[in-house]
Amino acid sequence: MTPIKLVYDYQSSSFQEYGGVSRYIYELAFRLIKQAEFKTRIIAPIYINQYLKQQPIPALEGIAIPFIPKTQRIRSLINQQITQLYWFNYAPDIVHETYYSYERTAPKSSKVVLTIHDLIHEKFPQFFPASDHTAAMKATAIARADQIICVSENTRNDLLDLFPLDPNQVSVTYLGCSLTVNPTLKVKLTQRSRPYILYVGKRDGYKNFSQLLLAYAHSQNLRQDFDLVCFGSSPLTKSELQMVADLNLSYDQIHYIPGNETTLASWYAGASILVYPSLYEGFGIPPLEAMTCGCPVACSPTSSIPEVVGDAAEFFEPTQPESIAAAIARVLYNSERSQQLRIAGQAQAEKFSWDRCAEKTALIYQSIL
Repeated sequence: MTPIKLVYDYQSSSFQEYGGVSRYIYELAFRLIKQAEFKTRIIAPIYINQYLKQQPIPALEGIAIPFIPKTQRIRSLINQQITQLYWFNYAPDIVHETYYSYERTAPKSSKVVLTIHDLIHEKFPQFFPASDHTAAMKATAIARADQIICVSENTRNDLLDLFPLDPNQVSVTYLGCSLTVNPTLKVKLTQRSRPYILYVGKRDGYKNFSQLLLAYAHSQNLRQDFDLVCFGSSPLTKSELQMVADLNLSYDQIHYIPGNETTLASWYAGASILVYPSLYEGFGIPPLEAMTCGCPVACSPTSSIPEVVGDAAEFFEPTQPESIAAAIARVLYNSERSQQLRIAGQAQAEKFSWDRCAEKTALIYQSIL
C-alpha cells in the first residue's frame, strides 16, 4: 500500500515559539512520522518554534531563525512564497493547515484538514479589538477545509451552530499532556514559606482572572494562609497591579512567575490547588496538566472544561467571587477532599494522551481519501 503523503504547513511554527497550537502539531507529527501508512513532513521554510528547535523532527523541511518582534507578517509572506514553490516538486495527498489564514497553503490537488481549537472570537467578540482578524481568517479556512477536527465535543457543537457544515465533516480528537515533573524542583516549591494557589496562563478578557483576584481578596482565610501565584503569559499589568492595591492586597502575596513547561510541571505539583475561572475554552489544557501532575482543580463548569475534568474537580460559578472562594476553601480546608481530587484527577488525566490523539487523527486522515 502506498503511504499517504501528509504535510503539516508552516503556520503554527512561524508564529508561535511555545503554545498549545504548535505543541499539538509537534506531537502529531512526532508520532505519525513513525507510522508506515504515512509519509509525513512539516514544511516550514523559516520557523521560530522552540519545540522544533529543541527536538527536531527528521521530516522537518525548514530553517530555525531567532524570534524578532513585529516580523510575523514578513515570516508568513516568505513561508507562503517558498511553500508554493515547493509544490512544483511535491504533491501531498493531505495538507493539515496548522492555523487560520486567508490564503490556502495547500496545492489544489490536496485534501485540506483544519483543526478548530476554539470559537472564542466568535462567542466573545467584545474581548478582542476590531483589528483582530482571527474570526474572519478562521471562517475562510473553514470554508475551504475538506475535513475539520475539533478538540472537544463542545467546540464541535459550537462550530456546527455557527457554520453551515455537514456534521460528518467535523470530527473530535482530544488533546494530551506533555508535562513531566522535576522531583527536585517540586520539593523546593513545597518547602516555600507559604503554600500557594496557582493560576496558569493569560489573564485578560474571557480568562476571567479578575474574579479570582476578587475571591482571594474577599476571603480572610485564603489571604492569611495562601499566596496566589500567576504562572506564564506576561507580568501583571498596570491595571492588575492597581486592582491589587485597591483590594488592599500585599504585593508579597501575589506573585508572577515566568517559565517554561519544565518548571510549570513542578509548580503544578507543588501547588495546593489550581483555580481556573475561564468563561470559555475550546479544550482547557491547564486543568488537564494540573490533574496529570497531581494538583487538585477548582474550575468553571463552562464550555469544554467539564469534558476534560469529568468528576475530578470542584466547580464554581465563575462570575461570582464568593462562589470561587467557597469552592477553593472546600478543597484547601478539607484534606480528605483535596486528596480525593488528587487521586481522581490523575485517573481522569489518563484518559487523555497524545498517542490516542494521533491514532484517532490518523484514522481521520485515512477516511477522507
